[in-house]
Amino acid sequence: MSSPSPQIALTCSPDGHITAYTTSSATAFFRFSGSHSPRNGIAILGKKHIAASHVSGTGPGAVHLYNWWSSTPYHRISVPEPVAPLSATSDGRYLFAGGISGHIHAFSLPAGELVQSFPAHSKPISCFEINGDGSLLISGSNDGTVAIFPVYKLLSVSSSRSSISDVILHRLIGHESCVTAITIGIGGINSTVISCSLDCTCKFWSLMHGTHLNTVTFPCALWGIVMDTMESEFYTAGLVAGSDGSVYSGGLDGQPWKHELNPVAWERKHGGPIVAIATINYGQNLLTASEEGDVWIWDLETRVVVKVLADKEMGSISGLVIAKGFEEVGGNGNGRIGGWNLGLYIEEMSRPMREVMEMGMALNGAVEDRSRAINNLESAMEIYEKLLELLLKEVMAGNSDDDGHGGDEDKDE
Repeated sequence: MSSPSPQIALTCSPDGHITAYTTSSATAFFRFSGSHSPRNGIAILGKKHIAASHVSGTGPGAVHLYNWWSSTPYHRISVPEPVAPLSATSDGRYLFAGGISGHIHAFSLPAGELVQSFPAHSKPISCFEINGDGSLLISGSNDGTVAIFPVYKLLSVSSSRSSISDVILHRLIGHESCVTAITIGIGGINSTVISCSLDCTCKFWSLMHGTHLNTVTFPCALWGIVMDTMESEFYTAGLVAGSDGSVYSGGLDGQPWKHELNPVAWERKHGGPIVAIATINYGQNLLTASEEGDVWIWDLETRVVVKVLADKEMGSISGLVIAKGFEEVGGNGNGRIGGWNLGLYIEEMSRPMREVMEMGMALNGAVEDRSRAINNLESAMEIYEKLLELLLKEVMAGNSDDDGHGGDEDKDE
């Protein structure tokens, strides 16, 4: 039986770094630098790249693109305004960025060209979610609304001449404060959309009709929400005065909008507010990240913390994404990233910088030696050609002398 492909957790920070962890070993194996990222300011681009929002104190900021083998950005995308949340299509060809004006900006990758900008909300965009088949982009905002857009309309050139009413599928109105996170089920048009907010509520919505189904009230503001793989339970990340740090769960069996939901707080709490939450290891575990830099892995069945992702230089956390599905083209699920075994990949990425530089110098020396050897070989070939030319001239001259001597002997006879 083939083993599942590995999963990597990446956390971004306003302090200027992105940290990568393996969810199986709970160890930090690489750090990216150069991006001061706000809330939800990180996204995975296909299977090869990472995007991070960068807030600058001297300009509109940018979106930085990274690959998996370099700690610094390889490309800087200029943005028309400061942006925070990011989301990308599954193939990594298009990136959506939420601006502080309420506009959604769509960029084509890897060039980073601006395809479209739409006024989706009246206040800053706070979060994004793309549904399972990649056909819908769902945005939440500080204005308390949720907007649902068909992705093809956001990327259509003709949409630039359309009004927002021609592009939007639904606008969901009901929250009294900032929408902090959104999740959606797997039922296609019959899916349920769940949004959470700083107004201490989770709201359930019908995707088909764009109508409100139910509201669940919590004792604290909420920063994140996720459903388990069977959609039988939902989990929320709680915050009260910056100190709650609780995880709450509630059952979703049957039709949750037809009865009262009573979420339960888990026993163990983070020391600070939980800013991100995700299911990992194919639904077996829950991962929570606190604003203070703690990242915990929970067992969903027992609701206990089984691992703590350790990194002394973590600092604060502003966002979290899970990179998954790394395997060779053709998908044999053997734990390889782009043809490389993950164990070797992590080992190489974990090398000290001095050792990497020494390896680079050794490689440069080998290249120079190779170039020198080629030059020597070319010089030797030139000398050989000259010697061969001289030898041929001597042989031809000797043949001419022999012919001349032979003619005189015949004349004497």
